[in-house]
Amino acid sequence: MKFGQSENPEFIDFRLPADDQQTTEILKQNDTTKPLSIYVGCAKWNKTDLKNFYPRGTKDELTYYSRQFNSIELNATFYSMPGRDQVITWKDKAPDNFRFFPKITQSISHMRRLNDVQALTTEYCDNISNFEEKLGMVFLQLHDNFKYKNYDRLVSFIENFPRAIPLAVELRNTEWFNDKAVSEEVYSLFEKHQVTNIVVDTAGRRDLLHVRLTTPKVFVRYVGANNPQSDRERLDDWANRLKIWVDQGIRDIYFFVHQNIELESPFLSAYFIEKLNKQFGTNLQIPKLISPKEDTAPTLGF
Repeated sequence: MKFGQSENPEFIDFRLPADDQQTTEILKQNDTTKPLSIYVGCAKWNKTDLKNFYPRGTKDELTYYSRQFNSIELNATFYSMPGRDQVITWKDKAPDNFRFFPKITQSISHMRRLNDVQALTTEYCDNISNFEEKLGMVFLQLHDNFKYKNYDRLVSFIENFPRAIPLAVELRNTEWFNDKAVSEEVYSLFEKHQVTNIVVDTAGRRDLLHVRLTTPKVFVRYVGANNPQSDRERLDDWANRLKIWVDQGIRDIYFFVHQNIELESPFLSAYFIEKLNKQFGTNLQIPKLISPKEDTAPTLGF
């Protein structure tokens, strides 16, 4: 993930913004008797990107990955329309507690830019629905030049999107955030239709970082800077912010860890999972990490 890459992360202010008051109000809507549900994963499962994660001799990467993590931010569905049979194959390889969070195909978001996409959206949703109970949430990532002038397209897409499939949206242009009237308009749209406003935390684009929730769920796409100290400190801050939100009522946390050099993502994810287990008393599985020269899992040492 090159979006927001920075060559000098040591000079960046990584502090999280203060919560918006409306976030607190949104979280009050939740049923606090519901058990806490946390999903943490990477963006890919292929061996090339996650080198040194798979033990020698691993024959099926998804089968192994899905028994180390409980979720995947599925970027493969962005590059081509996923077929029904492919979705079923992926679903059948994963255990019952695993969840897929597929990205909406670029033909909808980037090529047609939400213009005249109803047939494509129907095809995508029909196929994605074959994940059945293993579908977490789909997400729409819009191009960074998709601006407020295209707001009517966003409204139409959301209003016509099937209610049976949970939807999150990632906006990447500062127009959506810098103009209060514009941001409140889009936040109201999301709240009305129960669309989750994705939080993107990446080093080189602090101008897009927000912590404004529009549903009582949080979907975070975190991008490390391949700097061990700052990456872990940032995740510590996220663990603390999530603790505040859990105390306020949030029960569904979806957190996906990227790195510009993706092979480090499982190691950073393992650190964060261990941190959350200590923070919340949960028992999320900590992935086994294979050292580069052997097929044994070393002590985490975090």
